[in-house]
Amino acid sequence: MLPGMRLAVGLPDLHPGKGTPIGAAFAVDGWLYPTLVGSDIGCGIGLWRTDLPAKPSKREAWADRLQGLDGPWDGDAAAFLNERGVAPAGYEEALGTIGSGNHFAELQMVETIEKPWPGLERDGVYLCVHSGSRGFGEAVLREHTEKCGAQGLIVGTPEADRYWRRHQHAKAWASANRELVARRFGERLRAGIERLVDICHNQVAEAQCSFGACWIHRKGAAPTTDGPVVIPGSRGAFTYLVQPVGEAERSAYSVAHGAGRKWSRTESKGRLQKRYTAKDLTRTDLGSLVICEDKELLYEEAPQAYKNISVVIEDLVEAGLIEVIAVLRPVLTYKVRR
Repeated sequence: MLPGMRLAVGLPDLHPGKGTPIGAAFAVDGWLYPTLVGSDIGCGIGLWRTDLPAKPSKREAWADRLQGLDGPWDGDAAAFLNERGVAPAGYEEALGTIGSGNHFAELQMVETIEKPWPGLERDGVYLCVHSGSRGFGEAVLREHTEKCGAQGLIVGTPEADRYWRRHQHAKAWASANRELVARRFGERLRAGIERLVDICHNQVAEAQCSFGACWIHRKGAAPTTDGPVVIPGSRGAFTYLVQPVGEAERSAYSVAHGAGRKWSRTESKGRLQKRYTAKDLTRTDLGSLVICEDKELLYEEAPQAYKNISVVIEDLVEAGLIEVIAVLRPVLTYKVRR
């Protein structure tokens, strides 16, 4: 019922969010709706190839090296951003940090390769990073809601132009943040890294639809227009590297961005605390390690709180929206140290 709304799509990872569902995409004619993008503008997932040896026995040694990653980076943040054409945003104390909630960095090994793809090797170790704009995007949304509430902005007005500029800035800043997270991990692990994929799943972008030019709003939805997509499960599940295919307008040029929550954070904690100790949750059914020294977060983000990622992927394949390139197995998931 929103003005300009032409198409609203729920993807297989659809679940409730604050004000707007997550795992959803919207095609809008002539309007921008900041609340449909949400507060973590630019949040997304990157995948890096490392030169680490593919030996699961190394995971404890790798875990020991991953220290001091939650505090400010000791490098020159302004210079790092400038090299990537990104202006400082005032949130540089958080640049290069993962953040809370469902954000993570994870070392992964190849489980299966379904089709050849450049940079993908059977004996490779990969680093998957899920993070966003670390408070910057939230400030952009808050600026809008304090003035306009949940109302949209007519494209071409000064207000819409300002939001668009700020949105693009936050999106670029978030991508740089993921890159710096990966660099810091590489330094701690004494490993070389090479970026293969970086996809944003909280954003608004221009598109050409059958009904004309439109604006695709995505909240927890990966674009089909920017190449291969990384779709992770929970920290105890496989991650899928997929190639979008087929006629994508019916899905608003979007695919799922992950497994999607099955339980709320409060519900997850209530269900699991009586069944598992915190230590139980630091190892997964797939044999991977979890570094998460926040007990509340351990329960809130437990694998049991998420949908089955294999079902999400099967749904997307059956819908003719993706082809699977490879399946990656978690080895070590990093959330937070004390």
